[in-house]
Amino acid sequence: MNIRKAKEQIVNSVKAYLAKDGNGKYLIPQHKQRPLFLMGPPGIGKTEIVQQAASELGIALLSYSMTHHTRQSAVGLPIIRQKEYKGEKFEASEYSMSEILSSVYDIMNDSGLENGILFLDEVNCISETLTPVMLQFLQYKVFGGHRLPEGWIVVTAGNPPEYNSSVREFDIATWDRLKRIDVEPDLEVWKEYARNTGVHNSVISYLEIKPGSFYSIEAALNGKCFSTARGWDDLSRMISAYEKLGIPVDRELIRQYIQIDAAADDFALYYELYKKYKSDYRITDILCGKTENFMIRRAAEAKFDERYSLLGLLMESLRNEADKVMEEDSDLAFIREKLIEAKAASETEKSMDEILCGYIQELEDLRRRLKGANSLLGETESCIIRRINRLTSYRSAAVNGFEGVKTAFEDDVSSFKEKVTRVSSCFSNVFLFCEEAFGADREMLLLVTELAADRTTAKFISAFGCEEYHKYDKLLMFRERRSEISGEINKLYGI
Repeated sequence: MNIRKAKEQIVNSVKAYLAKDGNGKYLIPQHKQRPLFLMGPPGIGKTEIVQQAASELGIALLSYSMTHHTRQSAVGLPIIRQKEYKGEKFEASEYSMSEILSSVYDIMNDSGLENGILFLDEVNCISETLTPVMLQFLQYKVFGGHRLPEGWIVVTAGNPPEYNSSVREFDIATWDRLKRIDVEPDLEVWKEYARNTGVHNSVISYLEIKPGSFYSIEAALNGKCFSTARGWDDLSRMISAYEKLGIPVDRELIRQYIQIDAAADDFALYYELYKKYKSDYRITDILCGKTENFMIRRAAEAKFDERYSLLGLLMESLRNEADKVMEEDSDLAFIREKLIEAKAASETEKSMDEILCGYIQELEDLRRRLKGANSLLGETESCIIRRINRLTSYRSAAVNGFEGVKTAFEDDVSSFKEKVTRVSSCFSNVFLFCEEAFGADREMLLLVTELAADRTTAKFISAFGCEEYHKYDKLLMFRERRSEISGEINKLYGI
């Protein structure tokens, strides 16, 4: 299955394992909760989806790579205890709490969360001495006599033997105690993730044109050469950082992440063309409606690779503009709810500044708890910081009480409406440019499809509308349906 479906499997399994009956008992007792095992090639996002699942469920996350552990760190150290049986005293050996289980209790204390995921990576690559201990833990959730707390779900991962020479094959008895999920690389699903997490558009558009470079492992004289989803993702982040710092992106950088020379060299050439298109077409001018005839002519006469790169550049700009608007829309909705609460609270003895400080502290506490639970994703942290900064900016207006803060908020709303109008015109101008350059053909279909597939632009259109989008969406849907009907008639009559 693809990585998106695998995440759904994790979320649904954790929900089932944490569910309780009317008496507070787990529907599935802990000893019957099979650990999940994600089996798939390296670099396809197994760790990433476990992090996303924990964040989505609002539970803690503790991750360990089991290849870094010895028997002692997993089980604990032996200690001598005095015990008494039938009046006689004996010395008996026990185990101290293992590093792994101790960390579970630490994260529960730090985050205040009772439920969580214990993610054990590379469990099929552990040492021979640790194997019996790990198999016992997978079945009974016990390390050295200490049990994993209830409410903690075990998720594991590993690579198939063909990708890792250290893999130890599990026997049938072991597999029969695991909930196995086989995961395969899937470019279309990865592109959904890429669009919504800010992967550099040069990477997305290149892989659209050259899908064979997305995930590949090849034999070479000096070992294995490979390109993976993780490699493209990490390269994207480095490209964005280099561009901000004004550092050139060259073949040597790309080869550090994409370790198939042909793919790395090909992308390096594409990236240079991508930068040239960005400069030549003056994307900002297109968004502002300042399109010159020579740009329209060039786009109309361009080859498909150049056209697709241009569409990618336009999508990237629209996504960035829409993202800012949707973030602010969400923040203002949050602030509005807080001001409704504040109006009632301001009628008590609390000052408006104290009320705002209380809201700021709530957000700081939420950030601390999520960070302590290892389930604070970058997007969530950015959202919390933005809201803290906005509430802080209202403190100067709080000297005039609730009415002062309300006025400051209304000014922000007025400014926001102007931004919506400006960004809406950017969408319209892009459609106008594409209409003049390409008409209602393949490129327009690609634009409409990408706008609908991208989470941010789709939300913007849904919230604030876009006449041109709906016009071409209906037209293209009509054409597609007419083509389907024509095909069905031809098939029926053997034409």
